[in-house]
Amino acid sequence: MSVRYVLATSTGALFGGAGLAAPAAAHASVQPIAVDAYDLTAGRLVGTVAALVALAGVVIGALALARSAGRIGNGNGKKGAQAALVAGLIGIVVGAVNLAVADGGPGTGNGVIGGALALLLGPIAAVLGRLARARSRRTEQPTG
Repeated sequence: MSVRYVLATSTGALFGGAGLAAPAAAHASVQPIAVDAYDLTAGRLVGTVAALVALAGVVIGALALARSAGRIGNGNGKKGAQAALVAGLIGIVVGAVNLAVADGGPGTGNGVIGGALALLLGPIAAVLGRLARARSRRTEQPTG
């Protein structure tokens, strides 16, 4: 509950009927501003970037896992595994922060959909990166 709402309600209670319209006016000032569906707000930009980073982590993690299994190329996929792990963790953190500071739900321009997508794809990227990293360590041949 906002401070404006509490003050307007208490003022209305003290002065009788003079404050009946005040709580509605105070509550309306806290409501999020309507945003068009195609407007790019700061929240939407952050959510979209977080989701794209997490998606890139999933793709890189899948390629690194396939490379470390010997299905693609001749490398061990260690750099790709680390990149996927970092991208997944970035997606998780930025998506969680974006959802934590969002004022409203989907459609308010706060990037809730992008943040939720980042929270969905981030752990997948991190797990794929971790699996590829563990597999590349096992298949590593000691040189010398």
